[in-house]
Amino acid sequence: MSAVLAIDVALGDRRYPIRIGSGLLDNGGWSSALRGRHALVVTDDHVAPLYLARVRDALGAITHDAVVLPAGEAAKTLDNTARVLDALAKLGASRDAAVIALGGGVVGDLAGFAAATWMRGIDFVQVPTTLLAMVDSSVGGKTGVNVAAGKNLVGAFHQPRAVFIDTATLATLPRREYAAGLAEVVKYGAIGDADFLAWLDANADALNALDDAALAEAIAFSCRYKAGVVARDEREQGERALLNFGHTFAHALEAERGYGDLLHGEAVAIGMVLAAALSSRLGRAPAEDTGRLARLLSRLGLPVEPPRADPDALLARMRLDKKNVSGRLRLILWRGIGAAEIVPDVDEASVRGVLAAT
Repeated sequence: MSAVLAIDVALGDRRYPIRIGSGLLDNGGWSSALRGRHALVVTDDHVAPLYLARVRDALGAITHDAVVLPAGEAAKTLDNTARVLDALAKLGASRDAAVIALGGGVVGDLAGFAAATWMRGIDFVQVPTTLLAMVDSSVGGKTGVNVAAGKNLVGAFHQPRAVFIDTATLATLPRREYAAGLAEVVKYGAIGDADFLAWLDANADALNALDDAALAEAIAFSCRYKAGVVARDEREQGERALLNFGHTFAHALEAERGYGDLLHGEAVAIGMVLAAALSSRLGRAPAEDTGRLARLLSRLGLPVEPPRADPDALLARMRLDKKNVSGRLRLILWRGIGAAEIVPDVDEASVRGVLAAT
């Protein structure tokens, strides 16, 4: 097993560890984070054949079972949440039981939501196997599922008990999903650290080649950045909203196209470019920064132009975003690279103009 990087998330008097290294799935001692004698592993049908047996072996004498969901965003539903809750009931899970999320962001969000609701909240442990989940959704305690009206409209804040990131699992990740994870890595530089964005630009080729050193640095930076933001604003009353840069556009695209057509990270890449372009249209940011962001995302194998969609339909989706206040659009825009900001009461005609121009 390689050297393990340790990051701790501090939320007042609560803390939980993030551990990053190759080989943690087998040797990281992650099962020691479990407090009780029952555990339920939630995974999907892509990840289960690769890693489920190894996780079950690591659980040893702990009474456990597994729920294997269909892979993909379309599985993040209330019906599948009910499957997990039914499995907890069958297992006899009490308040010291734990849910183990083994997979990507869909599995983590749904498993965490089920854990938040079973007996009003039990432990869950994140064991992410996609880059997107490693650098974003596994950290911070946002859980939820999609409904017909939009993405993640049903959910809860529920912090994991621990996060164990085994970078060796990325070797089996499809290239498209790996690139999708890089979108969230780019986001951290875009919203608050111009130096990190410059580092990504300089190391794009190494990241495309899955270079171990570059990858470990990118994951660790992302986790530290997000952990710091979450520690200062756990429930998204202020600074944490900046982490949604590009996401209002992204969620609208995902919902309008039907979940699964665009990967979440692909939608975020497009959404960030749209948010940057809107910032320029409103006179808040230089247009050249939009171009620089789009070029980096393209170098990392990500789309930067949205698929064809009705601008008015997308705008209607955007009106349902959780950040909006009193029916008015409240978006995360920027002043340029490294300088994101919350902008209330955004002019809808300008948003429609950006959507129509693509």
